[in-house]
Amino acid sequence: MLPTLTALVLAVLVAARQGGGRAVDAATELTPTGSVPIELALHIDGFAALVAVLVGVVASCVQIYSTSYLREDSRYPSYAALVSLFTSAMLLVVYSGDLMVLLVGWEIMGICSYFLVGHYWETPEARAASLKAFLVTKLGDVPFLIGLFALAVDAGSFRITTILAAVGDGGLDHPTLIALLLLAGVAGKSAQFPLHTWLPNAMAGPTPVSALIHAATMVAAGVYFVARLLPVFAASGAALVVLAVMAAVTMAGSALAALAQDDIKRVLAYSTIGQLGYMTGALAVGDRGAAVFHLLSHGAFKALLFLAAGVVIHAAGTNSLAAMSRMRGLRDRIPDAYWTMTVALLALAAIPPFSGFFSKEAVLGAAEHTATGHAESVPTAAGWIVLVAGLLTALLTAAYATRLWLLAFHGRGAEAPDHGKQPVAMTAVLWVLAVPSLAFGLTVGVLPDWFDGHSLTPTLTTSVLGTGLALAGGLVTYGAWRHTTALAARVPMGAVAVSPGGDGGQVESQAIASHAPAYGNVASAHDPADPGRLLLGPLHHHAAAGFRLDAVYTVLFVRPVQAAARLVRFLDREVVETYVRARAPHPAGSARPSGARRPATCRPI
Repeated sequence: MLPTLTALVLAVLVAARQGGGRAVDAATELTPTGSVPIELALHIDGFAALVAVLVGVVASCVQIYSTSYLREDSRYPSYAALVSLFTSAMLLVVYSGDLMVLLVGWEIMGICSYFLVGHYWETPEARAASLKAFLVTKLGDVPFLIGLFALAVDAGSFRITTILAAVGDGGLDHPTLIALLLLAGVAGKSAQFPLHTWLPNAMAGPTPVSALIHAATMVAAGVYFVARLLPVFAASGAALVVLAVMAAVTMAGSALAALAQDDIKRVLAYSTIGQLGYMTGALAVGDRGAAVFHLLSHGAFKALLFLAAGVVIHAAGTNSLAAMSRMRGLRDRIPDAYWTMTVALLALAAIPPFSGFFSKEAVLGAAEHTATGHAESVPTAAGWIVLVAGLLTALLTAAYATRLWLLAFHGRGAEAPDHGKQPVAMTAVLWVLAVPSLAFGLTVGVLPDWFDGHSLTPTLTTSVLGTGLALAGGLVTYGAWRHTTALAARVPMGAVAVSPGGDGGQVESQAIASHAPAYGNVASAHDPADPGRLLLGPLHHHAAAGFRLDAVYTVLFVRPVQAAARLVRFLDREVVETYVRARAPHPAGSARPSGARRPATCRPI
């Protein structure tokens, strides 16, 4: 906890020193290469300073929260060390002024995520999730590395300032190729379509890890990278259109998937994918100010959502929304989580005056500006793609946020289990994060001074459309919930097998570790009160399975690779080893394989 708090204090001091003015640059050559130099360089401008403060705040809250959440975990020391290393790697990415140094932090985060997602290594879900996260992100990192080298060759340097100067002078020979190669790594790290499938599975890790990965590190790194090198991507109109399409598919698809999930953490995971889609959409229309503004706003309320979800899981003993919908009075057991999560969900749904409204409307306003032809060197097609997808996603986001709130806190049935009062360390950080979730949007007037200088004030058209669609999504979901709840009341729902006394702590820890329903099959049974089934209709089954992209990847990639591995093993064991054994000398008197030739005698020359 002390390292992250120290990092937070230093990040605040750096931000105060930078003050939104001229960028702070420093560099020293690490080693002579004979060609493109590699330097230990720092480049701290306004938005780098703000992102570093966000990383420090979220990491400190996660460490404080974890002291209670994992207080009985024997692996807590290694966990805390990994969180500190994870945080330092993200700060290296944020502050780095050299792409090779940035790559070091980029890869360290990948290694740390492997260990943190697999923290509950005794469960097969955690082992599979950590391996999947590592492999999918590394799949994107291969073209990403090639793109970095191609960019350095064209620009003559790995220094970010030198590269941006070369782009301004038209010094890139292959801008489209470089941008597409870099986007592959961004898609993997920031969980964008089609390399987003690892993120929902990463929920097998501890909830504080989910908060850290989703709010301030790992997935934010890809968005930050594109924002830092946006002129490189803007040099190719085709790359911006590809980025816009990727953002649009990510936004809409993840919102539909979130509306069908039963696991509360998977709902938030798909929500993160969708909000990252908003950020990449803002970058696709050439406005990094709106993208970073939403990155900062989202970091606060998404960390709050995950940490509040951890309190809910502790209280309910399960991750399942279906089980929570059968528990009466859960919100009375955890009033702190109820009120702070309500604030965070309102921010997620972009309801004014919460922070998510200002940042999301900044994205939609930038898309409208591009779509109407007012943005130079950015295709209007990119603006229309992002604008239409963003408005549709605003409707769906409010729908799944309302569904989560209703199912988690307004259940009907047996009395919710009483696992005792939640630790102060877990509830205090919720209120700390509730402040920026509520009030960060009020800084919209001063943020442009910290980067780019573009106005982030919401436009009237997109504000009315976005807020109207959000309200419509929430009201329709509420109406569907009232209807399905009335139907469910006519069906015997059975009793929830809750036994809060005696072994409650063991049941709770098992639910958190295995992410399986803690109270038997009732948690995974069909929930007749779920409004998501009514809203999605026949699409619900496919959306719940993530539109079966994992099954497609299994057929196209996993099975061929496994078949090739089996073939290699067969050739190694049955061909290579057989030949070696047949040619090996045998001791006197021992039987040789039939047909084997006697080894030739070696004579000295």
